[in-house]
Amino acid sequence: MTSKSDFTDEEWRLILEAPPSAGMIVVTAQRGGSFRETVAMAKAYAEARQEHGKSQLLDEIVAAKPERDHSHAHSFEELKQQGLQHLRDSVALLAKKATPEEVEEYRRFIVTLSNKVAAAHREHGHDVSDAEQSALQEITDALSA
Repeated sequence: MTSKSDFTDEEWRLILEAPPSAGMIVVTAQRGGSFRETVAMAKAYAEARQEHGKSQLLDEIVAAKPERDHSHAHSFEELKQQGLQHLRDSVALLAKKATPEEVEEYRRFIVTLSNKVAAAHREHGHDVSDAEQSALQEITDALSA
């Protein structure tokens, strides 16, 4: 089993930053609903905490305070590209240090969180807007890279 102790402080910060980065990509993909979408992100963490015990690594990730990248993006596109790079880097790091099952659980957590954020606010009569759907696809692609 993989745990926080298997990572340097910088590596662990990268692992913790990726899920909120994915959530922020979705939040900023479409104007409106950012409060509900941010609450949905917090709920995704709370729900993952309730599944305690299935994966020590995921338990430690969701038990920690969600970290966010403190570098300042100058545009939505820059924020999105930085976030997608966080996702690729975190999965690549986990692929080196964690089991394939743990990597898949991490990916699944991020996809679930992203979908909950997208569905938190109806836009133009749709549960998930086209812009959010596009963001979700980019997140999924980055996690699979």
